[in-house]
Amino acid sequence: MTARVLVVDDILANVKLLEARLSAEYFDVITAMSGPEALAICERAQCDIVLLDVMMPDMDGFEVCRRLKSSTATQHIPVVMVTALDQPSDRVRGLEAGADDFLTKPVNDLALVTRVRSLARLKMVQDELRMRAMTSFEIGIGDPRLETVSDNGLHGRVLVVDDRQSSVERIVQALHKQQRVDVETRAQEALFRAAEGDYDLAMVSLSLADFDPLRLCSQIRSLERTRGLPLLVMAEPEDDARLMRGLDIGINDYLMRPIDRNEMSARVRTQVRKKRYSDRLRDNVQQSIEMAITDALTGLHNRRYMERHLGTLVEQAILRGKPLSVLILDIDHFKAVNDTHGHDVGDEVLREFAARIRKNVRGIDLTCRLGGEEFVVIMPDTDASVASIVAERIRARVAGEPFPIQKGARAIDVTVSIGMAQCRPTDSGAEPLVKRADQALYQAKRSGRNRVVLDAA
Repeated sequence: MTARVLVVDDILANVKLLEARLSAEYFDVITAMSGPEALAICERAQCDIVLLDVMMPDMDGFEVCRRLKSSTATQHIPVVMVTALDQPSDRVRGLEAGADDFLTKPVNDLALVTRVRSLARLKMVQDELRMRAMTSFEIGIGDPRLETVSDNGLHGRVLVVDDRQSSVERIVQALHKQQRVDVETRAQEALFRAAEGDYDLAMVSLSLADFDPLRLCSQIRSLERTRGLPLLVMAEPEDDARLMRGLDIGINDYLMRPIDRNEMSARVRTQVRKKRYSDRLRDNVQQSIEMAITDALTGLHNRRYMERHLGTLVEQAILRGKPLSVLILDIDHFKAVNDTHGHDVGDEVLREFAARIRKNVRGIDLTCRLGGEEFVVIMPDTDASVASIVAERIRARVAGEPFPIQKGARAIDVTVSIGMAQCRPTDSGAEPLVKRADQALYQAKRSGRNRVVLDAA
């Protein structure tokens, strides 16, 4: 996984140092020497993460962060403040401005790379939700970003997992006026409570006596019902190595003991606000599904949604230099199915076909019914070599097991032909990409069907 990182600092030596460290880990690095320059780059959607120096003339890092987080166009971009300031009051000021994390100068290489990777991974997931929500907004559904800008992060539901009574009492006392706090002292029960409760944040102590807290965090991340639950861990100063591991497995933030009450309050509000933002994106996508952008027969998105969404993805892929692949799938001899068995059986085949596609693509891939027996799979951040593996897997799953028909009373053999193409920097929108995939599909049909063909033009 890689990401485009914007390094902002008015001292060239600092910029070059961070650029070299990140480039060595295969991040794509762009730079800015002032706050206004950084804002312009972010507004053009040219970066995934911002590493922002605090002490800059004219416009300091706090003001840059505030402006980024107060704009609907840039609020979703993670900001890591890089600063020589190490007082809790300085961190609170940054958190109040909207910062996602902090690195203290001199910057530790391991901490730098781990934090950037963690934020890049989380942003990739959220970007897909945001993209689909914005597609829905463009066809008339409300914009979920507007509420997020004004959200104060108060009155969330917080689950505290800590088995030290004195620690629990201090946390509850600090948060009870701002958040609704539940406490679980038994780590084994915490996972069940997290899954059953509608929580906005889980705070997990790294000092649990009888259970590995990182295993608990990993379990929370692995369950579908809790996968989107933000995790904030509470660590001791000697826990650096475990913190790095925790960031690798998906924790969102951390507090170092002794915990500053104001910093804890600010970090909790930040995570609650982010959770609500993600929930609004998911609700917005769900609302879009309930409107006329899905295919009623298969439950997949329809052509209208696909065309809008693909156009945006192609623009972003070209702008950021990232791969994007498209598969067009056509059920072989589908007219004969309808003619021989009737349209009811044809509908059964289409539903089962859609289900098999869904089982063999990733969550971030977009599967649509183009019309009739034609389907499309859009695969962001995927080059042709990986897409061809997925396409062959779909083809094999379709041909490898007969399709049940007449409510399971009988079964028939079904095969599929697949054409695929990868986005090119010269593509002027989605149309050339789709055309090449369609030509590859035509070649698959001419070559005997039940096969995958990559556009070679």
